[in-house]
Amino acid sequence: MDTRVYKKTNEQVSLLGFGCMRFPVIDGKAECIDKEKARQMLDYALAHGVTYFDTAYPYHRKTSEAFVGEALAPYPRDKYFLATKMPLFSLEKRKDVDRIFHEQLRNCRTDYFDFYLMHSMNEELLAVMEKFKVYAYLKKKQAQGKIRHLGFSFHGGTELLERLVTRYEFDFGQLQLNYMDWELQDAERQYEILTQRNIPVIVMEPVRGGGLASLCEKSREILRAAEAKASVASWAMRYCASLPNVLTILSGMTTMEQLKDNIATLSGFKPLTQEEQNVIQLALDAFRAACPIPCTACGYCMECPSGVDIPRVFGLHNGWLTSGDKIGYSIGLEQLGPEKMADRCTDCGHCVDFCPQMIDIPERMAKITEELRDMWG
Repeated sequence: MDTRVYKKTNEQVSLLGFGCMRFPVIDGKAECIDKEKARQMLDYALAHGVTYFDTAYPYHRKTSEAFVGEALAPYPRDKYFLATKMPLFSLEKRKDVDRIFHEQLRNCRTDYFDFYLMHSMNEELLAVMEKFKVYAYLKKKQAQGKIRHLGFSFHGGTELLERLVTRYEFDFGQLQLNYMDWELQDAERQYEILTQRNIPVIVMEPVRGGGLASLCEKSREILRAAEAKASVASWAMRYCASLPNVLTILSGMTTMEQLKDNIATLSGFKPLTQEEQNVIQLALDAFRAACPIPCTACGYCMECPSGVDIPRVFGLHNGWLTSGDKIGYSIGLEQLGPEKMADRCTDCGHCVDFCPQMIDIPERMAKITEELRDMWG
């Protein structure tokens, strides 16, 4: 397993990180982790050089931390890196911060966390962090040796990210990054913001909730033609690993086959060549072409008089329809912001004459608005 060096330390972190939110379960119940299968996967990962394990307070309906603590207990504590997160969305009073943190230590059967994160940072949760003085509390725990590296997982807009890392000092940041969201959710700029500040990036959702592990048939044909033996998912993993400021790539693996494929992909890793980058772009273009709304994100329809970000709305909607990733769709809409959503469309028709694909944009916006109301109320 390839490793990356954390900042100026001698810590060798495995390029593949084990995301502990999608363990195999029994009878489809998230809280019923199939401990036998999951433990076999963790043991296999450790035996093959995986050293980074990422859990969180709410994963598997609050059972992931305890299982990870149990499964890792037989191993020397200095042989792996353990990460978990402060659930800002669960805080109701200031005392909750201390209570949850010590509960997490007990759950994970540890005296300290190697990497500790503010969970799912966005505008609303930044306000929660500041209201309950969470940052100051965690910096104190870091000074006490209970936290070695303090960071955040991010689900907000680019402007918020810049403000966050300007106002506060963090050791690392965790971003949703993949070859679709590089443009769609502005991951490129977010990666640049952290890189410019020498903040290592941990990648989450490298295969975008599984969507980039399946794609469409035409996309799969393009990838198979370029490398018949490579899995579809391996292209997405290699895309992330080719970025030099990426410390580790989290994969929420459910099966041993997924684990083995990821280990093979990131062992003896070779960055993507320009030719391979071009192949990915062709596969992505084919995937977008297969989407229900034939938007190419050319931008000719912009600027919308009502403020709707038409290409982004269509891109997020297509991503949801082709991947089924409701969480990713929700996050993308939150990053977009209410002032740019489909329901702001007034059916003025200004955009229609400029669309090279001849899409009836107001009609599509009305349908998307109706679907979102049915989905979330």
